Amino acid sequence: MRWRVVFVDCSHFHAGDLMQMVQSHPRASLEGIHDPDRVRASKVMADLRIPEPLYEPSLEDLLDRCQPHVVVCCGAVADHAKWVERIARPGVWILVEKPMAASLEDAERMVVAARRAGAHLVVNWPLVWDAAHRTAFRIAVRERRIGELQSVHYFGGNRGPLWHTYGKAERTQQQVEQEKPSSWFYKRSSGGGSLLDYLGYGTTLGTWFLEGRLPIDLTSVTDRPSGLEVDEHSITICRYPFGLSRMETRWGTFTDPWNQPTQPPCGFLLVGSEGTLRSDDYAMHLVLQDAVHPEGIRLGVDTLTEVDSNPIAYLLDCIERNVPVTGPLSEEISWSGQRMVDTAYQSSQLGTTLPLLGSEATARLFPKSIDR
Repeated sequence: MRWRVVFVDCSHFHAGDLMQMVQSHPRASLEGIHDPDRVRASKVMADLRIPEPLYEPSLEDLLDRCQPHVVVCCGAVADHAKWVERIARPGVWILVEKPMAASLEDAERMVVAARRAGAHLVVNWPLVWDAAHRTAFRIAVRERRIGELQSVHYFGGNRGPLWHTYGKAERTQQQVEQEKPSSWFYKRSSGGGSLLDYLGYGTTLGTWFLEGRLPIDLTSVTDRPSGLEVDEHSITICRYPFGLSRMETRWGTFTDPWNQPTQPPCGFLLVGSEGTLRSDDYAMHLVLQDAVHPEGIRLGVDTLTEVDSNPIAYLLDCIERNVPVTGPLSEEISWSGQRMVDTAYQSSQLGTTLPLLGSEATARLFPKSIDR
């Protein structure tokens, strides 16, 4: 079986990374690419040696010609709902690159459109495939080695979204400054800003670690440098029935975490009733504290299979085995993370603490879910 995959919109540079995963998968076939900006698409295709005839100027013609099993959407976050509504067809799997949406209303449009058409909606969170965080989930959640989880503290970011492209290829400061005025990452109307770009990692993976438990309310503040439409720094406090969690996003770290660990380190600190566990992005070991090791011990990260470390391999494996997508990529966990992001964003705009938004929509979309 060869799984037919097409790409829609290459606005997010992660499109190139995902295309390479399709190219390297033994049972996947890259059948076509549609992007409103042909120049942008052509550059990615040339870099990855994708034949130019695979470009299709019409989305509908692309879907009709290729009859894809999987459609990967890497558009600007504010365009996600529009694309899902146009792509959704019976049986199609739609993989949307993070974050889920620019608003809870858009996220609901996506879920509804997919369900009405009989399609399947999946949201990719690249940090899910980091061996450190998957190991942390095993230790803290499956094995309960730090007791009952009480707090999830998150710090996430990088030097900025324009400092690198797919494959983490670095760009110059001159290139960054030239592109800033036109980049969707820096436009409010497109869903730009560090909070919308990175907080979803903390809220979505945090909900995964907390096994679906959600906060009562959130308080968020942001810093928007002079001359910019969007923030480059945010701090959010999440209040749960069992304690507080802190989540911070930052464009402007001194280093990129995949090259050199940042200070403070990007990643998660999990606090349990019987210990703590630190899981830094891209780290080769975790740090565990418990009653036996109050000084902390280093634990090596798990060796992951391709299915556990690659979203394309994971999704195709789920399709082949006819099993549901679980964890942060699932509709419900991503929806929960979006609820928290929306609440945090509105809190930062209003300058006040807000109760978790989206209870009525959650009751409509996920009637078996309970705010815990």
